Amino acid sequence: MNLNFFDQFLSPSMLGIPLIILALTLPWLLIPSPTSHWLNNRLSTLQMWFMNKFTKQLMLPVNVSGHTWSLLLASLMIFIISLNLLGLLPYTFTPTTQLSLNLGLAIPLWLGTVLIGLRNQPTISLGHLLPEGTPIMLIPMLIIIETISLFIRPLALGVRLTANLTAGHLLIQLISTAALVLLPIMPTISILTMIILLLLTLLEIAVAMIQAYVFVLLLSLYLQENV
Repeated sequence: MNLNFFDQFLSPSMLGIPLIILALTLPWLLIPSPTSHWLNNRLSTLQMWFMNKFTKQLMLPVNVSGHTWSLLLASLMIFIISLNLLGLLPYTFTPTTQLSLNLGLAIPLWLGTVLIGLRNQPTISLGHLLPEGTPIMLIPMLIIIETISLFIRPLALGVRLTANLTAGHLLIQLISTAALVLLPIMPTISILTMIILLLLTLLEIAVAMIQAYVFVLLLSLYLQENV
């Protein structure tokens, strides 16, 4: 029987109910909530330290008026990291391999940054479409190019996250399948393949965290241009 390697990216369902809803809800349950005690446990303390460091680093280049987005961007990063890492566990589903979900996150947030710029500083926001000192003959062409590049930003956000996670998961499945097939035939090659699979899994964990950071970092850069 020929297996389709892309079946792992199909959204599973049970009794007609898509399980992607459960996959989106589970990460919020794993994050510890603050307690009313004077002293928190080590996990909560580590979480608060990480959130403070990350938020301070993320909002450093952004103007004070854009600091209201800090809670949203920090929560988004933790959420995407949780989804990416949980998807690496066996018999789990990674919602961020779905382009529709990533575009559903990218388009509203990108549109929010654009609308904030048009509301607060419309002249500067529209000025990004035409660089200063442009020759008169090139003005129409540059405006069209900059407008296209502006509308491609949310598509690039969603496609980047989807493509990186999909490629990593597919490569892990290919190498693991090769290791199982080679085990009875060439045990030495199979063991070497399993070592490569372990190293690739560690790399995929790093990629899952880095891609979440890049997603939020690019959103903060879009926000920086419009505040």
